[in-house]
Amino acid sequence: MSKQFIYSISSIRFDENYQPADSTRLTTNFANLARGESRQENLRKTLTMINNRFNDLAHWDNPTADRYSVEVDIISADLDIKGNGHTFPVIETLKTTIIDHKENKRIDGMIGNSFSSYVRDYDFSIVLPEHFANHPKSAPPEEFGDLHGKLFQHLLNSDAYKANFNKQPVICLSVSSSKTYHRTGNQHPVLGIEYRQDGCALNKGSLTDEYFSKMGLTVRYFMPANSAAPLAFYFSGDLLTDYTDLELISAISTMETFQKIYRPEIYNANSTAAQIYQPSLKYQDYSLTQIVYDRAERSQMAVTQGKLTEDEFINPYQDILEEWAASYDVASEIVQREAAQKEMAKKKAA
Repeated sequence: MSKQFIYSISSIRFDENYQPADSTRLTTNFANLARGESRQENLRKTLTMINNRFNDLAHWDNPTADRYSVEVDIISADLDIKGNGHTFPVIETLKTTIIDHKENKRIDGMIGNSFSSYVRDYDFSIVLPEHFANHPKSAPPEEFGDLHGKLFQHLLNSDAYKANFNKQPVICLSVSSSKTYHRTGNQHPVLGIEYRQDGCALNKGSLTDEYFSKMGLTVRYFMPANSAAPLAFYFSGDLLTDYTDLELISAISTMETFQKIYRPEIYNANSTAAQIYQPSLKYQDYSLTQIVYDRAERSQMAVTQGKLTEDEFINPYQDILEEWAASYDVASEIVQREAAQKEMAKKKAA
């Protein structure tokens, strides 16, 4: 396998001139904004929202609320399965960079933020519907998400990832409308008020939570100051100590902006999440942003792209993928990754 499963990393700036790459999933939030007559205005307004929210949260030594701006890069990880130069785009995330205009310096922001995956489309839009069509009252297949989780963890341990990033990703998503969340007494100075999800103590989180757990990620839910609802943060390690305040703010400002556009019923609601909170996309008391977004198209495209993944990735490489997944040792990868993180922390401290 030494000449197989080789990753390459590329990036493209998300700005008002952004044009989606050919390999970008069209269901991806940022790609959806970059199409149509309003594309440039959409992008400009989105970036303004991100910058304003960042300065709102990073308010210390920032009296005019314009000290910082945020650059966003779309990071794509392509996988060459056979080592012959033919690649498939497996993972796409975002990387933020913070510009401190007062000190005239650039600061690393969060890697992760959004999460896009063709294989995830395949799992949720092809595998799951077929399974429930044949077994209507059953749980998802036990192996659901196994391959995707192993591919993700293998990426994080790859030379390509280590050469480009020195921290593990944090994925920031919407809370689930099928679950109820309870406010706790825990409050973080940046992340805000922590919520707990019904069922977490019984290891019965949402299907997304369980899917991400196979990627080696755990989840916590926080509602930052002046937010309408909690966000779900998926991470490995320690969310509260492994990242700086500015890194956390870069994730919040970027992903809350996208959620306000895509799920205004939850994140642009005119009231704040209560002590006991169940999100709902049927909630009526919310405000719309001035940004055009086609939510129906996004849902339809997920099925199309899931089928593309089946035809161009799963079926052609099925034997190789099954053999690799059967021999892949997730526990060993995690141990190696944690050891590398500790070594990196020692070097940074020295």
